[in-house]
Amino acid sequence: MKRLGIETHIVDRGVYENSVARFREAGILLPTFTQLADPTKIPARIHEALATIDPDAPHPLNLFRVHWYNGSDRRHLAPTPDHLVLPSALTGVRAQIVVALGYRFPMIHAHKVLAAYGCLAPRVITGQFDPTAHKAIWPSTGNYCRGGVAISRIMNCQGVAILPEGMSEERFRWLEAWVSDPADIIRTPGSESNVKEIYDACAALERDPRNIIFNQFCEFGNYLAHYSCTGRALERIVETLDPAGKRKVQAYVSATGSGGTLAAGDYLKERFGARIVAVEALECPTLLYNGFGEHNIQGIGDKHVPLIHNVMNTDIALAVSDVATDSLGLLFNTPVGHEYLVARRGVSPALVTALDALGLSSICNVLAAIKTAKYYGLGPDDFVLTVATDGAEMYGSERQKALAKYFARGFDAVSAGEVFGQHMLGAGTDHLLELSAVDRSRIFNLGYYTWVEQQGVTVTDFTARRQASFWTGLHSILPAWDAMIDEFNARTGLTC
Repeated sequence: MKRLGIETHIVDRGVYENSVARFREAGILLPTFTQLADPTKIPARIHEALATIDPDAPHPLNLFRVHWYNGSDRRHLAPTPDHLVLPSALTGVRAQIVVALGYRFPMIHAHKVLAAYGCLAPRVITGQFDPTAHKAIWPSTGNYCRGGVAISRIMNCQGVAILPEGMSEERFRWLEAWVSDPADIIRTPGSESNVKEIYDACAALERDPRNIIFNQFCEFGNYLAHYSCTGRALERIVETLDPAGKRKVQAYVSATGSGGTLAAGDYLKERFGARIVAVEALECPTLLYNGFGEHNIQGIGDKHVPLIHNVMNTDIALAVSDVATDSLGLLFNTPVGHEYLVARRGVSPALVTALDALGLSSICNVLAAIKTAKYYGLGPDDFVLTVATDGAEMYGSERQKALAKYFARGFDAVSAGEVFGQHMLGAGTDHLLELSAVDRSRIFNLGYYTWVEQQGVTVTDFTARRQASFWTGLHSILPAWDAMIDEFNARTGLTC
């Protein structure tokens, strides 16, 4: 699977030496995956230097902030990843729904910057990407292309974002401020669900050998970064909330997206026996019903099964409507919504204020966690873990659209009550399927049409993923990559 970036040896020595020279000249030091999973292993001198560096600047040391442990000021290290424990007053369920906050990540305020690093860094240290000659192409339906552009700029190379033209205005404004050339933003037809159109654009660009495609849906560096870093971050949160280990981690919930964030579920299943819940939009229920359609839960992708999704280890597929996420985006980010939650539902003002850490896909994850807790009848000694991939700041324009679409007469206290009752308290166990062996095989087989017929993955490589040993075998790559990162840093003369 050379094209999927899982090599553990130097593929092209000349490319490797060019990267060493470029990184030495630019003063770029690479963190290991072990350091990003446990930032206490980052040298003290780097932590001290980071205290003076803007977390949103394209500074090389900000690579050492690409982890879940950034504090509330995003300058200093926190002992436990920032998270919310949502009370029953908000969720309507007794289970403890725990949400890790991706808003604390540097540059893009979203956890996709971790995935981007997990894809680009291995290509650099194996001599497959030359920052002096290649362009990094970042296909995305959400934040991944922003993460890719940020990591590319820090690594002193050219990054190109490909995303649907219908994504939020805020994403495009961010990209316009970060790319070196306006032509490095490529808008493809459609919106969130139009992944195939992105692939078609990539196929055209790939004809030029200077363009290296970092397709998050098939880059196993994406999977491994989340397995190691996101999985361990959630484990740390559980250990903090339940030091005696008396409670049960019942489930890990994540929108399907590229399949990368779902990899944390593999880690949590190994560690706690947690069920893995894959979430998609009801308007485009590919896993659940082999369905298709358009929706607005931006960042979760559709209409195909990612190559890096460990389908055979997934326990539940469920769907959430974008009507719910759009409406709750208004409830969580308007004064009238805040007033309703505090005065009528008894939610603490501090928590209500913190709800701006939840973007559309994050709200989707929370609703899916509620549905999971209701389905299993979970209680106060049970954890359901999920992540807030990004915050509300990327969706101001989408809230204006939702206001016009659903609340043309205005969003008032009555509207707030209706939204809460329908979409929070009213979240049911419909559109939820516990996956049998037959269901898993059905979903797995669906991926054939994308990856073998369209994208050129061999049948042997495709079917190898059916076995659990394939995925556990991937885990041995991380120590090898860390050793290669240490060697690469030594070659630049910039070792920690």
